[in-house]
Amino acid sequence: MTRPSTADATPGPDKHPAKIAGMFDAIAPRYDLLNHVLSGGADWYWRARAVRQLGLTRHDTVLDLCTGTTDLALAAAGRHRPRARRVVGIDFSAEMLRLGQRKLREAGLDGRVPLVRGDAVRLPLREASVDAAMVAFGIRNVADPAAACGELFRVVRPSGRLAVLEFAMPEAPLLRTAYRWYFRAVLPRLGRLVSRHHDAYTYLPESVGAFFPPAALVGMLRDAGFVGARAVRLTFGIVYLYTAGRGRDTGPDVLPTGKMGSAS
Repeated sequence: MTRPSTADATPGPDKHPAKIAGMFDAIAPRYDLLNHVLSGGADWYWRARAVRQLGLTRHDTVLDLCTGTTDLALAAAGRHRPRARRVVGIDFSAEMLRLGQRKLREAGLDGRVPLVRGDAVRLPLREASVDAAMVAFGIRNVADPAAACGELFRVVRPSGRLAVLEFAMPEAPLLRTAYRWYFRAVLPRLGRLVSRHHDAYTYLPESVGAFFPPAALVGMLRDAGFVGARAVRLTFGIVYLYTAGRGRDTGPDVLPTGKMGSAS
């Protein structure tokens, strides 16, 4: 399978790393609130589903790329249960990491979840140094998603696993029309009102609409070297959970809602 070309996605917003990092720095104080409100609380379920699919053991080392304010890292570390596993969070937004560090400290996990400011296309990790990797709603913000997939493959150990959550446009015509209206007419106004940032919640619908379709992202993961790459629709197809690994390759690329096979 060849790497997805730019024809697989429509022209999108400027994703220069400094610009995107600055935008997330600006909205960081209201980021968690808006995530929970705009998703109707479904973001908690999406993250829990991704962590569960990784099948983590007590002693795994896990990479949370584009960790933001560390909600996914907290879910993987097991905030309410004693765990031995270690999670490394990487993001390029200093303010998001600062807020994430505060949340980890309040949960008593700051010593077990180190945070590092870094670039998704040049990960500051050794080859084959983590047992699993995960990304929640960050891969589309990377200027070169294919390079980021290659870096994820580089740092995951043989027999390791990957889980990626990302937004998508629903396929059902009526839902797609309603979703586009919400994205264009409601979300930017609500986002500006709460975050007080003019561009951030205009960027969100633009970036989702311009991103690769699920089958193309599956192909990108396979081109990076992952096997068993597949996608499952969550919440009527507004979010997909992608899983892959470095083991055997079985099953279809895109699965029906609620169905998920092995991640390895």
